[in-house]
Amino acid sequence: MGLREIKKRQTRTAIADAALPLFLEYGFDRVTVAEVARHAGVSTNTVFNYFPVKEDLFFDRGAEAEEHLAAVVRDRAPGACPVEAVCEDLLSGLRENHPMLGLQPGATAFWQVILDSPALLAREREVGERAEAALAAALTGHPPHTADAPGHCAPPPPELLAGAVAGMHRAALRELRQRIMAGEAPEEARDAVISAVVQGFDLICRGLHPTAEPT
Repeated sequence: MGLREIKKRQTRTAIADAALPLFLEYGFDRVTVAEVARHAGVSTNTVFNYFPVKEDLFFDRGAEAEEHLAAVVRDRAPGACPVEAVCEDLLSGLRENHPMLGLQPGATAFWQVILDSPALLAREREVGERAEAALAAALTGHPPHTADAPGHCAPPPPELLAGAVAGMHRAALRELRQRIMAGEAPEEARDAVISAVVQGFDLICRGLHPTAEPT
């Protein structure tokens, strides 16, 4: 990475780092882009150069989230089931307390800002829809291998499989959020969601591989 790209990345990070404390303290809808720019020491135009819409200041890793499931499918081991690859990736993130899953201190405050803002809730749904579309595109080029059995002569359309997989992924993260925000200890919430993830994805896998043993 060249010096120019390094500086651009540093500026983008500095703007996002300046924005988040403001959103956490005052709420997303009450903070203006101009206030973020002032705290970051840049112009308002500079903020918009890096974050085209205000919601991107909060979800500054939204693009990464949109591509994550698709990347897991594309990068999985040759011959591996894409559903199992997504499941294992999610389980690994839960077991390792990946910061994007919300198992770190302060996650409840971050989630509360989202719940209090219709704009952020809409943006969150949009990120999920784009992640599902990217997953469907990845599955088109990397279809699952289904077992040869009556009624299972072909894999489901990529859009349907992506909807099932992405929906299960979103449901697991939503369950984790709800448990923690209800006051459950993160470790207990994580363990409960891990169990649900194994069961949920196993149902999808058995539809693709009806003769396979449960994982």
